[in-house]
Amino acid sequence: MAEPLIRAEGAAHSWDGTRWQFRDLDFAIAAGQVAAVLGANGCGKSTLLRVATGLRAPTRGRITVAGTAALVPQDFARAFPYRVIDMVLMGRARHIGLLRMLGSRDREIALEALAVIGLADKAAERFDALSGGQRQMVLIARAIAAEPAALFLDEPASALDLGNQDRVLRLVRRLADRGLAVVMTTHQPNHALAVADTALLMLPEGAVFGPCHEALTESRIEMLYGLPVKILDVQAEERGFRSVVPLYGA
Repeated sequence: MAEPLIRAEGAAHSWDGTRWQFRDLDFAIAAGQVAAVLGANGCGKSTLLRVATGLRAPTRGRITVAGTAALVPQDFARAFPYRVIDMVLMGRARHIGLLRMLGSRDREIALEALAVIGLADKAAERFDALSGGQRQMVLIARAIAAEPAALFLDEPASALDLGNQDRVLRLVRRLADRGLAVVMTTHQPNHALAVADTALLMLPEGAVFGPCHEALTESRIEMLYGLPVKILDVQAEERGFRSVVPLYGA
């Protein structure tokens, strides 16, 4: 593997020093890779992203990013009454100091970010007039405009219909292919199998990290969610797909 861009070494977090959200996390993620983080509600997935981006301190250990990091938090797609281009320009804030205002280069970068997500034609529209899927894409564009080396996405495809889930997942893969290290949390093993190179499973007895197709086994997914599943190999569109089928009511 190439030199890791994101590295966790014994990382742990607890709110009170006794009840641990996660502990002893060790993983490495290179530029150009997508890592999926899976776990039950309350296991610390969102906290992990906040620790990785420096918004919270780890209780023990450390997570380092060799370069700048950008975070798209969960449930942030509120309908702000700004133009789309202005929402994306907010991503340039870290590049603006006391002696510099937003300029033409910042606007070019914001428009390039909108082009990457396929919404350049929406630049002048109001953010609150967009669909939920489009708003999520614009928030990702805002993070791209910050020109990070690593991008952290907290459940980027949650609450979206199937078509918009696919659009977000394709974008995640494209961003990694452009050289970003991308970490995304998800409750959907199929999302991880679709785009992720590696997976971090935050199991009750300890985390498992490894190549996605090896880490995601039926027994581990069952331990994650307390639900039996079957993993099926499907041939479609002249390609092979692996799909996790939950056995509801079994």
